[in-house]
Amino acid sequence: MRLVLLGAPGSGKGTQAARLKEHLQVPHISTGDLLRAEVAAGSRLGLEAKEVMARGELVSDAILLGMLEDRFSREDTRGGFILDGYPRNLAQAGALDTLMERIGQPMDAAVQLEVPTEMLVERIAGRAAAEGRADDSPESVRTRLKVYDDQTAPVVDFYRQRGKLSVVDGVGSLDEVFARIVGALRPVPAVG
Repeated sequence: MRLVLLGAPGSGKGTQAARLKEHLQVPHISTGDLLRAEVAAGSRLGLEAKEVMARGELVSDAILLGMLEDRFSREDTRGGFILDGYPRNLAQAGALDTLMERIGQPMDAAVQLEVPTEMLVERIAGRAAAEGRADDSPESVRTRLKVYDDQTAPVVDFYRQRGKLSVVDGVGSLDEVFARIVGALRPVPAVG
């Protein structure tokens, strides 16, 4: 199963991806973790990314896509993977789709975790308070969520148009949300 997990910050993607990793027996690939690992390893792409970040710039889509292509070439992804944090915009979705087709591993599904904005604000603000961070005020969280919505809505439509999107209610206990995701990934039996 090759799965893209979509959802706003605070929607529970990371938590559910960890559970899905065990359930599906495939690696969880977070682009943030991948980027940090490549920089730490001193790979060619990691060194390029480090230079970009040192200038205070965002790492280019080309560098991220190169890191993903390298990651997808490893043996542990043969049975699939869970991709979290990418694609974040329509250009990345198109580039990822092209890459997956080229390497013969088309994406199987995308799951969008839906959580109401006010609940996301509460979750993120609560997490920030628990971690002693002051940067996640309710106002800054709402701004981040607006940017996410503006950039990611086209990604959701991208997978919807390809018949690969399932939208799952991300409100409830961890077990309830997990069960909804697993249910959404099961193929629907043919009628007739």
